Amino acid sequence: MQKINYQKQLDKIIENLGDKAPSLLLHSCCAPCSSYCIEYLSQYFNITVFYYNPNIYPETEYEKRKAEQKRLISEMKTKYSVKMLDCDFESEKFYEMAKGLENCRECGERCFKCYRLRLEKTAQETKKYNYDYFTTTLTISPLKNAQKINEIGNELSKEYGVQWLPSDFKKKEGYKRSIELSKVHNLYRQNYCGCVFSKTELKIEE
Repeated sequence: MQKINYQKQLDKIIENLGDKAPSLLLHSCCAPCSSYCIEYLSQYFNITVFYYNPNIYPETEYEKRKAEQKRLISEMKTKYSVKMLDCDFESEKFYEMAKGLENCRECGERCFKCYRLRLEKTAQETKKYNYDYFTTTLTISPLKNAQKINEIGNELSKEYGVQWLPSDFKKKEGYKRSIELSKVHNLYRQNYCGCVFSKTELKIEE
């Protein structure tokens, strides 16, 4: 199946936005990945960063990444406003979702379900607070399946009646720029995706 260029879709949407900046709920997996996304999207949208990541293990790691996200938002200079929407950790929802998939390797079915878990919560909050669009920073990672993420986003868009903003943030050297911005802001860059399974697979000690 031919891959869709989601960056081109995003470019087209941006070209047709007009003068008023729409509201965007941006799901963020971490501060480093969000850095380029915020820099880029805040030229066109009023952004609310939604840090919902029940997959992260242990909870101390979750809190550390969350604190870095808050610090980054406070430090970045942007054209349009950027704020943060807080939420509960809800780690039990991740483990419930992962039942039977504990031995899946990274980038497999467990990861796809994890994308959906986080994006569904984002879609629900988009509907609840009436944001114009929702999207995620996940597509910036070379290790994440941007086609699958956008497929899930489009499905949830129809299910919840909210507008998905397509993306492939690794395009236009977005990932490279995120590394540069991480250095500028001295951001903590984690050495595993987040969940206990990815940590175990990479043999990272506590």
